[in-house]
Amino acid sequence: MDRIHNSDRRLASLMRSAQDGDAAAFASLLREVTPLLRRKVLRKGWARHPQNAEDIVQEILLSVHTARATYDPERPFLPWLMAIARNRMADAARRDARQAAYEVAVEHLPEIRSEADQHAVLCRWDDQEQLRKAIHQLPPAQRQAIELLKLREMSMKEARAATGISIAALKVSVHRAIKALGALLDKEAWR
Repeated sequence: MDRIHNSDRRLASLMRSAQDGDAAAFASLLREVTPLLRRKVLRKGWARHPQNAEDIVQEILLSVHTARATYDPERPFLPWLMAIARNRMADAARRDARQAAYEVAVEHLPEIRSEADQHAVLCRWDDQEQLRKAIHQLPPAQRQAIELLKLREMSMKEARAATGISIAALKVSVHRAIKALGALLDKEAWR
């Protein structure tokens, strides 16, 4: 108990010097409290992932730096430090809980093609007649988007001006059309 009291007095003295502008005292204070904070964070299990423990320790140290003017030199230092630590650990736990709430386990990720891959679907077919027939099988909005953006090579803004359809809707139509064309053309290739 006496060891803790002596440690608290030493840390309080360093904090008083830091409040008076002594950068070396503040650096010493941070060096001394860092292992203590690291043990506290790891022991309490506040970090959902062990690699996050160091991030929490750094957040606590930043809070000590930000709040050092609020420390009352007439009071013990360690309870003040541990109050800051509890608050930062609680913040981290809330942040982890929010993140965990939005995490979803996915067994199969959908395939996402780049624009170059999408254009390759149209270009890889040497049989232009087969491609034309496949395009005519598309729903009207998808067919129009493909004709304007891929065959006539209009910009999104030009296609929007020509059709009155939003850029977002045009992008969706092209994406769906490319996917449908890929399926149609692959099916034709196997016949």
